[in-house]
Amino acid sequence: MTATAVLTARALLLDMDGTLVNSDASVERVWRRWADRNGLDGDEVMKVVHGRQGYASMALLLPDRPMEQNHADNARMLAEETADTEGVVQVPGAREFLASLAGLPHALVTSADVALSTARMAAAGLRQPDVRVTAESVGASKPDPEGFLKGAAELGVDPADCVVFEDSGAGIAAARAAGMRVVGIGPRAGFHAPDAVVADLTRVRVASAPDGTIRLHVTQ
Repeated sequence: MTATAVLTARALLLDMDGTLVNSDASVERVWRRWADRNGLDGDEVMKVVHGRQGYASMALLLPDRPMEQNHADNARMLAEETADTEGVVQVPGAREFLASLAGLPHALVTSADVALSTARMAAAGLRQPDVRVTAESVGASKPDPEGFLKGAAELGVDPADCVVFEDSGAGIAAARAAGMRVVGIGPRAGFHAPDAVVADLTRVRVASAPDGTIRLHVTQ
């Protein structure tokens, strides 16, 4: 059984990893090495790291470690991830989905920094949205709503009129805290009660309405 949900928005805010780009292979390699270096179980680490900035994941996993050490480790991890693009590909339908947004208000809101987001989007063969909110743009990591609120502000759209595309629990929580609706992408998203959830972006159709709103047809 399939059902199509129709959501109306004035702007779309797009996560990157797991939403537009499948970078799971790179994330696994880098974070499992970090887990080994710190004597942690790799499977448990992987349950935490998706959607957050690295230092925030480290703070959850090693709560007694000084934050300055987490930030230093995070800088090294970002460099490792930026250099490791093997197996980084688009989420199915991402290229066509981004093409359908040409001329419509949308922004990338990612926990990656500029270098990492540029490398991964290029590796996946995807264009960068003109408006981007990256790690350098915010003071707090998802699940804090700061990134999504900043994306809405830069587009000049009320948060309630935004729809977020996300794959992770941290990202969906951030969108909810910002007062936004969420389309969940992929298997992780379904555990966190988004407004709609799809396997990938081939299941989403975008149309511009005469009143300037965006209509999303989401086939679940």
